[in-house]
Amino acid sequence: VQLQASGGGLVQAGGSLRLSCVSSTNINVMGWYRQAPGKQRELVATITSGGLTNYLDSVKGRFTISRDNAKNTVYLQMGSLKPEDTAVYYCNGRPSAILNYWGQGTLVTVSS
Repeated sequence: VQLQASGGGLVQAGGSLRLSCVSSTNINVMGWYRQAPGKQRELVATITSGGLTNYLDSVKGRFTISRDNAKNTVYLQMGSLKPEDTAVYYCNGRPSAILNYWGQGTLVTVSS
């Protein structure tokens, strides 16, 4: 399984970015994690193939995760970005409770 993420970049505080992640196969649960410098990786959002979503509290109302099952693609629309959202964002695919796949990270930098 391969996950290819894209869409990171530099944006000013208050701005928006959209991340995309294409999977080589259909995966039940897909999501995004992030890791800021000196911090542990944390879950940002997940979405099941049926559309059930879960969000990190600090991004609720600002970020929206969605997916296109026909394209095996998951998106993360990020709005009202804050400097504390700066991190490397990783796409994640979890076909089952014991399998975990990771894409390469994409850097999101939010300037104040």
